[in-house]
Amino acid sequence: MPQKTSTPDIYDDLRTKLMAGHFPQGIKLKPSDLTEFYGCSINTIRETLFRLATVGLVVSEDQRGFRARPASRQRLHDLTRFRITLEQQGTVQSIQNGGIEWEARLTAAHHKLSYIESQIKRSDNIEPILVPWGAAEWEFHETLLSASESPILREVFKSIYDQFRQQQATHGSNFGFFDRNVDEHQRIVDAALSGDAVECKQAIYDHLSRNLITP
Repeated sequence: MPQKTSTPDIYDDLRTKLMAGHFPQGIKLKPSDLTEFYGCSINTIRETLFRLATVGLVVSEDQRGFRARPASRQRLHDLTRFRITLEQQGTVQSIQNGGIEWEARLTAAHHKLSYIESQIKRSDNIEPILVPWGAAEWEFHETLLSASESPILREVFKSIYDQFRQQQATHGSNFGFFDRNVDEHQRIVDAALSGDAVECKQAIYDHLSRNLITP
């Protein structure tokens, strides 16, 4: 049965599925199957897949169609390095510029994320709430940067973040959820709200550095 009809809805749905591991890394994405699923034209699906290729979630292969971006330890390492740099810089700018409205939004985003992550810890099963967790995790980290003075930084961060999440979307990595996430997110928000930029940068690094390749 067709699920979506508008191009923006299809793009958002495919993007969410790619980041949540619905399409395993490296799997072939068949336009004919997606056309049937979404009830749209094959041109719409091809356009959508090309758009997803431009943001790094899909690979377009000459004469061979499309694949979900394959998993790569080196790629995750590189994405992590860029994400740390962008998130640290954007968060420091937000601490300097944000004010009480930013602090209120950050507190609300963290409260939502903390509740969902506590539910995951209690159930020890992320899959039933993987999509809401992913949305809440993005909202929290995006809010950290939201008072940054650089729209380009935030735009690039979104692309890096999406690719980072896709690389983690496997059962083996528990889709990027670790029990320590709860305490690590708390440390980040405490430092940000106290205005301690140095501690916040360190907390962000410590939260993400497990994804780096160590010598």
